[in-house]
Amino acid sequence: MKIEKLVKKEREEYIMFDAEKTTNEIITFIRDYYNKNHFKGAVVGISGGKDSAVVAGLFTKALGKENVTGIWMPCHSKEEDKKNAVALAKHFGFELKEFKLTDLYDNYVKQIVALNRPNMEDLVDSNINIKPRLRTATLYYYAAYLSRKNKGLYLVAGTSNKCEIYVGYFTKGGDNIADIQVLADLTVNEVIQVGEVIGVPYHIVHKTPDDGLSGLSDEDKLGVKYSEIADVIENNGNNTKEEVKQKIYSLHQRNAHKFSTPIFMKDR
Repeated sequence: MKIEKLVKKEREEYIMFDAEKTTNEIITFIRDYYNKNHFKGAVVGISGGKDSAVVAGLFTKALGKENVTGIWMPCHSKEEDKKNAVALAKHFGFELKEFKLTDLYDNYVKQIVALNRPNMEDLVDSNINIKPRLRTATLYYYAAYLSRKNKGLYLVAGTSNKCEIYVGYFTKGGDNIADIQVLADLTVNEVIQVGEVIGVPYHIVHKTPDDGLSGLSDEDKLGVKYSEIADVIENNGNNTKEEVKQKIYSLHQRNAHKFSTPIFMKDR
């Protein structure tokens, strides 16, 4: 009986998340990496949602607001997201640039239609995925410009969280590309807690997560809740219905190709 109680106690201590401690560790992680490699600044794609808000806040606190540039990249985007991006930049004091991608995206669609005359329903996935790819290209384009202009390397900061990564909810060659990731080992709920510690505005850090691209919430698109994904990752799905658990496992397996590239190796 004593052993069982001890195991239970140890488990409770193991799963407890100390948001303040983790926040300080992330800030130290960023500073140490930058100091070690003599990097200068960071470029963050600002979507109007919690993940990019928390990342921007963490980098501002780690490097100073003068060394962080946020880029708002509208592509048939919602006005609410722009307002959130502007409010976030004012709150933390970093520079915010607007790089409009709507016309560029429309030209992509126009040209593929001209080439193939496709059924528009067949373009749904292509249209969704080209947007984060355009945004990633923009972030690296601007980071290279700032690096040359300010005579020091600017990194592109990733904004993916642990739940998104586990089920492969990202675009290959798009939002999975970054130079440094600080949320990749944090669940959605943990990201919210870190956001509260650093003072991200409440309406942003508690905003219903969506990609800002499809018009649907993340959970609507996935068909599962982020809390259920976190339960599967950290608790073997003990608090999640079996059919939901299996769907999460299925998403993880189906998107396994996103995590590695097969490479042919010559006989040695």
